[in-house]
Amino acid sequence: MEFSKIGGDLTISKLVTGMWQLSGAHGYVPSTSSVLAAMKGYTDSGVTTFDLADHYGDAEIYVGEFRKLVGKGFSDKHFQFLTKWVPRPGPMSRRVVEDAVDRSLKRMQCDRLDLLQFHWWDYSDKRYLDALGHLQELVEQGKIRCLGLTNFDTEHLRFIIDQGIKICSNQVQFSVLDQRPLVEMVDYCHRRGIGILAYGTLCGGFLSEKYVGLPEPSRRALDTASLSKYYQMIRVWGGWGLFQELLFVLKEIGEKHGVNLSQVALRFVLEQRAVVGILVGARLGLSDHLSDNLKVFQFELDEEDYQKIRSVTSKSNDLYRIIGDCGDEYRG
Repeated sequence: MEFSKIGGDLTISKLVTGMWQLSGAHGYVPSTSSVLAAMKGYTDSGVTTFDLADHYGDAEIYVGEFRKLVGKGFSDKHFQFLTKWVPRPGPMSRRVVEDAVDRSLKRMQCDRLDLLQFHWWDYSDKRYLDALGHLQELVEQGKIRCLGLTNFDTEHLRFIIDQGIKICSNQVQFSVLDQRPLVEMVDYCHRRGIGILAYGTLCGGFLSEKYVGLPEPSRRALDTASLSKYYQMIRVWGGWGLFQELLFVLKEIGEKHGVNLSQVALRFVLEQRAVVGILVGARLGLSDHLSDNLKVFQFELDEEDYQKIRSVTSKSNDLYRIIGDCGDEYRG
C-alpha cells in the first residue's frame, strides 16, 4: 500500500474504498455484520480509507458501528473516513451548518471528522460561502480536521481559495475515459497543494475485462445507478465501438505488465499530478476485488503505454467542451 497526505497531516491510503454502493441505488445491501467484516478485511490489507456521505444510506452509521467493533484503541493512524455534506441550497446559518456536522459526528461515533467534503448544487446561490465560512470555523474549533470540496470546478475552487478559506481536497470524476481534470484542475491543485480525490476511476465497473468484446448493453442491463450513469458518459465520450477499442488497448497494456485492464485504468489516474487517492466503489459484504486492485502499486506505465492510450482517446469527443469542467455535469 502507498499513502498520501491531505492538508499536511491527514494520511490516507491511495486506494480509497467508496461506499456509494451502500446507498440502496445498487440493489441489495447485505447485513451490518457482513459490511463490518468486509471493512475489517480492507483495513487489515492496508486499505485504511473509506469515502462516504451523509446521503449514502447508512454508510455513516456503519462507520460508527465499525469504530465500536474495533475498539477505542484505534485512531486515524489506523483508518480514515472521508464523509460529505450535500445540503439543499438554503440559509446557511452557523446553527444549520453545525447541526449537520454534529449529525455526522453522532452517526460516525467520533469527536472529529477526518475530512468533510462539501458539495453545493447552485453556484448562483452564493450562500455556499456562508456554509464554507462556518465550516472553516469548525475546523478551527476542532470538529473537522480537513475541509474539502466535491464536484467543484476550477473557477469556483479558485474563488473559494481567494476568499481565504483553506481547502485541502476536491473530489472529482476522473478516469482514462473522462480526463477533464487534466485541462485545468490538476495544474491548479498541484500549484496550491490541494489533493484530488478521483472517483469514477473504473466507470462504474465498465472498465473491466468483463465487458471486452461484449455488445452494447440493453437498458435492462443497466440495473444500478453506477452502470446507468457511466453508460451515458461512454455514449457522450465516443460510443460503445470506441470504448471497445479502449478496453482492448488497456487489456494489451495489462498483459504486458501482468495485471488486468482495470489495474491499468486505475494506474493511469493514480499517476496524474495532484491525485492523492483513487476511489474504487465496493459492494462491501457481497463482492471483493481487493486483491486484484492492490496490484495497482506493483507496476508503472511507460511512455509506450501512454501512447497506446492516446491512440484511442485522441479519437474521442472533447468532454470538457461538451460537458464543461469538473462537476458541471451536476449543474446543467
